Amino acid sequence: MDTMGKKNILLVEDDAMIAQGLVYALEQEGYEVTHCDNVACSLKGIKDSSFDLAILDMQLPDGTGIEVHDALKKTGADTAVIYLTVVDDEGNIVKALEDGAADYVTKPFRLRELLARINRTLTLMDSSEDKNREIIQHNRLTINVAAAKVYIDDEPIDLTVLEYRLLLMLITNKGRLLTRPQILDSIWDCPGGFVEDNTLTVYIKRLRKKVGDELNIETVRGMGYRVN
Repeated sequence: MDTMGKKNILLVEDDAMIAQGLVYALEQEGYEVTHCDNVACSLKGIKDSSFDLAILDMQLPDGTGIEVHDALKKTGADTAVIYLTVVDDEGNIVKALEDGAADYVTKPFRLRELLARINRTLTLMDSSEDKNREIIQHNRLTINVAAAKVYIDDEPIDLTVLEYRLLLMLITNKGRLLTRPQILDSIWDCPGGFVEDNTLTVYIKRLRKKVGDELNIETVRGMGYRVN
């Protein structure tokens, strides 16, 4: 990841008009953009360069954005992924999030919304690299805030940026009820109501699965969540 200069974005989109508009808008925002219109081109780009963020069309002429996401994960690079999809299907969306995507946007989308989501995702990734030297211990769960790493005993737990931020918010507010709007406002840092409420439910489910019995995340029906 480029922490000093411009952020590098991989855009994988086969619709020429959408791609042209996005490339222009992203470059105007100060990003370096590599555009590919199929899986094969994307795999070559991943081999040749590293990226801070990938914007992946779900359906491509020679495959899917999921294949590109899988290739990015195999590199070991900390590349965030935002999916573009014409299918507003909860099953596909949940699967994308469970596979580690940072976000998704359904087509047709508002350019301002997409740019806000991109900025939010990259900001969260930067904040996860906070250098404050602090260790948080809860049962067998250890959070190394300086390194943005989480362990159960000595075993590392693989969390996405948003999962990590959600965990940190919950554990530093032990015993307090956090409403869904409070959590959404804090985790996504994005004005305009772009985040669907169902997305938070997905992230809570994923976090519970990863940390198991080490963190009791109580659902307060109709209100929010609390760690006891």
